[in-house]
Amino acid sequence: MLWADCKVLDAMRVRRRSRGAARKLSCSFWFLLLFGAGGLLLFIHLQDLSDMVQQQGPGVKFSGMARQTREELCGQQDSDVAGSAAAARMVRGVRHDEPSADNPVSPMQFPAFDWNRPAPTPGSREHELGQRVTKRHRKLLKTGPVIRSLSNFSLSSSSLSDSMPESWRRLSRIQEARRRLMKEVCAKYRSNISRTVTPHHVSRIYVEDRYKLLYCEVPKAGCSNWKRVLMVLDGVASSTRDIGHDAVHYGNHLKRLDSFDRQGIARRLDTYTKVLFVREPMERLVSAFRDKFESPNSYYHPVFGKPIISKYRVNASKSALRTGSGVTFQEFIRYLLDVHRPVGMDIHWEPVSQLCSPCLLDYDFIGKFETMEEEANFLLRRTGAPRNLTFPTFKDRNPKAARTSTHITQHYFTQLNASDRQRAYDFYYMDYLMFNYSKPFKDLY
Repeated sequence: MLWADCKVLDAMRVRRRSRGAARKLSCSFWFLLLFGAGGLLLFIHLQDLSDMVQQQGPGVKFSGMARQTREELCGQQDSDVAGSAAAARMVRGVRHDEPSADNPVSPMQFPAFDWNRPAPTPGSREHELGQRVTKRHRKLLKTGPVIRSLSNFSLSSSSLSDSMPESWRRLSRIQEARRRLMKEVCAKYRSNISRTVTPHHVSRIYVEDRYKLLYCEVPKAGCSNWKRVLMVLDGVASSTRDIGHDAVHYGNHLKRLDSFDRQGIARRLDTYTKVLFVREPMERLVSAFRDKFESPNSYYHPVFGKPIISKYRVNASKSALRTGSGVTFQEFIRYLLDVHRPVGMDIHWEPVSQLCSPCLLDYDFIGKFETMEEEANFLLRRTGAPRNLTFPTFKDRNPKAARTSTHITQHYFTQLNASDRQRAYDFYYMDYLMFNYSKPFKDLY
């Protein structure tokens, strides 16, 4: 009897142990199942998030503020099909200086030469800037969505009615082509720049609140007369003729964008018309040299002239060292290209690609000095400016001196050897590429 009881107890212990093992196995199974399901859900969520980030436009952040909407740096799939051939020519470096149906704007000829560039020389500016387009950027170029800028001003040719003058439609097509090219160049060469706007980036931009204009000052590209126009729009004067040189440059009548707080800067960048006027880089450089060093100047001679003469002129006279007058063009170019300049950079010869940050600020209107009057008046009419206000054409300083022309520019650059001409071209290479100017000299590569 006792033996039978022991057998029953042993059987009950075995059943309890088997049930405990089953429970442990069941718990382990469910734990593994839940863990696997959670991991799968996390993987799907991260994949969706990755796709969303890759497809999102680069945007513009402003020091911790919410991301501002910006049109993609990349091409638009529908409206930019016509520009794809021009983009391919630009990237491959083949000839693109003939106007066509695909490219309504030919480069500014100075004079016209083929643009068949060999491989960049190591150490040159082109070599430094020739970054490869990343895999992410190629995907953006193919699939990126279009994020429209919230501008109060539209220049697309589709926004113009059939009743508008043909010249307006032509100028609108030119603007579309220029903005498309600028974005393509920025996407290729400046894809890794910071997307944060700082006060430094907008320090050269003037604000006109009544007509919602932002104008980036590019010296020697009509900036004095543009300031006069902004002063008239702001009600400071009734006519551009009534505004003298000192009132333009020293009167402090215009507000700069960096004078506003972060919200004010961001709101204006998002909703105002951003305007940029550029000039052939070598011509702009010679114009600046003639104005600042060949004419009397109480600032540039002592501040720039004295250290330039001191470093680059052998056996300089005491008079030249004392006054800083008489800087030659060769000395000026040596200063410009010196990585250890005796005195810093100046806005009058700083490249526009750095001065106005076009890859960051996405300008709505890109005008050119060479066609200034027509394009400036077109812009004024489109922004609703008073009809009696037209862009002035008078020369601001040294009115008796001849304007710097292609011929005058070539005369100055014949004073340089081929190596210095090439280095000067490399210094402004991004401006040449971004704003569609052709090579100025035959011996450049």
